[in-house]
Amino acid sequence: MNDQNVLIYKLPELYKILNELKIHLDFNIYSFSEKENLPNLKKNINENYLILTDSTNEIKGEKFQLVLNKFPESFNTLIEKINVSLLKLKYSEQSDVLIGKYSIDLNSRIIKNAKEILKLTEREIQIILFLANSKKPQNIEKLQKKVWGHNSNLETHTVETHIYRLRKKILENFNDDNFINSTKQGYVIK
Repeated sequence: MNDQNVLIYKLPELYKILNELKIHLDFNIYSFSEKENLPNLKKNINENYLILTDSTNEIKGEKFQLVLNKFPESFNTLIEKINVSLLKLKYSEQSDVLIGKYSIDLNSRIIKNAKEILKLTEREIQIILFLANSKKPQNIEKLQKKVWGHNSNLETHTVETHIYRLRKKILENFNDDNFINSTKQGYVIK
């Protein structure tokens, strides 16, 4: 299932045409004609959306919007414009992921607070995101499976070493000894 969505606002004919082509699209499409329906649509699609409309129906204050001042000459051009807008949206969303008092830029792999910036590895980013998205502490086996993609072939010291080094980097750069906590049940970010 595609994780990007295009919400077509007050352009029913365009929706009808794109709906016929939907098996060839890299995004889901939805149509709506009342601005009041937008909050429910956004809630149901987890915020990964781009609104496609024309200049007469532009929704003021909506930042994820592609406003067509005139329709492109071909559908290939239109789909290309949509895909470029979705790429920009994805890049923008990955530029500022908030975790506690920190902001992580997934594109440049940095974590920062109000004063300091720290460069991270891809694996360190994966560990932080996995722990931050977990509701409860995660043990080593779960980290092996979800972050490394291994069942039990990986040495447990690999996970422990990565966590140890990441905690040390956070402590040295941000003077924060409580970002990743170790409990009896596993590791957790509060």
